[in-house]
Amino acid sequence: MRSPTRSNRAPPRVVERAGRVTGYATDLAFFAHAVGETTPDLQALIAAAPQFGGPGILVPASDSVLLRWCLSHGLKVVQLLSLMTIGLYNRPDGAYLPSILY
Repeated sequence: MRSPTRSNRAPPRVVERAGRVTGYATDLAFFAHAVGETTPDLQALIAAAPQFGGPGILVPASDSVLLRWCLSHGLKVVQLLSLMTIGLYNRPDGAYLPSILY
């Protein structure tokens, strides 16, 4: 059952490997995020998406393997963005698709 606040969004998705959850996506959209233990976990989530919400997904250019995979599977770069921070930044472990909200 969907809550009223999620009524216009896709249900969360998970990817499993060897019987355990290794990644999830709140949605595949500009205002959503996804994480995986490995880049293939994110590739599985992206490949299984019936569509992308809004203007698309944010793929970190620093994950060159994922970016090349996306390009080789027909996705296109629409806009290049830069992550800017004040203070110490710790890159997350694993693979991820950030939300524009973070």
